[in-house]
Amino acid sequence: MREDPASIVPLELAVGLTTLLHQGGVPVTPERAARFAEALPLAPPYGRQQLYWTARVTLVSDRSQLAVFDALFAAVFDGRLDPSDSRGDPTAPPAIGSEPRERPAARDNRPVGGPGDLPEPTPRVASPGAEHADEDGPEREAVLAAASTDERLRETSFADLDPEDVAGMRRLVRRLVLSTPLRRTRRSQPLHHAGERLDMRRTVRAAQRTAGDPAHLVYRRRRRRPRQLVLLCDVSGSMEPYTRVFLSLLQGAVTGAGAEAFVFSTRLTRLTRQLSLRDPDQALTRAGATAPDWAGGTRLADSLHRFLDSYGRRGLARGAVVVILSDGWAQDDPELVSAQMARLRLLAHRIVWVNPRKAARGYAPLVGGMAAALPYCDAFVSGHSLAALEEVVAAVGADDSWHDERKS
Repeated sequence: MREDPASIVPLELAVGLTTLLHQGGVPVTPERAARFAEALPLAPPYGRQQLYWTARVTLVSDRSQLAVFDALFAAVFDGRLDPSDSRGDPTAPPAIGSEPRERPAARDNRPVGGPGDLPEPTPRVASPGAEHADEDGPEREAVLAAASTDERLRETSFADLDPEDVAGMRRLVRRLVLSTPLRRTRRSQPLHHAGERLDMRRTVRAAQRTAGDPAHLVYRRRRRRPRQLVLLCDVSGSMEPYTRVFLSLLQGAVTGAGAEAFVFSTRLTRLTRQLSLRDPDQALTRAGATAPDWAGGTRLADSLHRFLDSYGRRGLARGAVVVILSDGWAQDDPELVSAQMARLRLLAHRIVWVNPRKAARGYAPLVGGMAAALPYCDAFVSGHSLAALEEVVAAVGADDSWHDERKS
């Protein structure tokens, strides 16, 4: 770094550095990249150490990312390291720039490369809570970058949550907004400009005000409204580590998107009315008391059959986006599961299957129920963590013009 801080373009530096970190395996979010670009004018990088700490505090969200971050930072600003040289080698020497550092006491206001520029002193090791004394200054506590609770929970699997973290995760999950694509209704609305269809009734009515002369042509188009959202959540024993969070997703969808919510294990239970309460704790308590077969076996085919016979054919699933949250470990014959999924495929606009087991390394949908259902699904996602639920949100909101024309 030998540039005047005034000549550095924050946006270009943020985009270049975050792109490199992404390629190296550090999950830098767009929000953190924007925060880094905003911080550069506030804390001008007069030296390598100032830029290092600004980037580390704004871009790193977990201690496990520090080794890769330090290696890539050194590769860019020192030019002495190829990040791929020691990747995967536990016996490799420490990467350049990976040594622990402490925040400088005062910023050096001299631009790098200017007159009187002196090399930066080697920083001492900083540890959490440890106090260090400068040669000519009082003792002070070392400041280390730490990820917030929300950022730490974002990548944590629901099955690995501590009991005290479940409440925080439920709060974050309720913030997710599930929105379905729009569909055309049979009703129409007038247009204030020329369109494809002429509204004859409104045009004739308007002509009565001009002595029968249709001086003003009125056009119309079909109204659009969001498609119905239906969620079917497996609450059997194999899904218990995930259903404690998935129920918050159902409750947020019912109150925010007007969704229909069902749970199933050995039987199907509708929980839309119970989850419609604004108080999440009260809603989940009522939902738990309503479903009698919590943490039991899984009758996937029978539950789908009951849903289609009692609700689906009556219009609840017709043209809707149906989300099934299950690991597919069913006691039913796979042929029965396939038959019910085929029926659901004829009614639903889109089927999204959320299977948290998909995130496991080496997973393959070979279980009978999952293998039988997968050919009828439009999207197959894991949803095992808060970050993975963002894929669920995208899959629910995905639009398909072919489906629009076929099922509108």
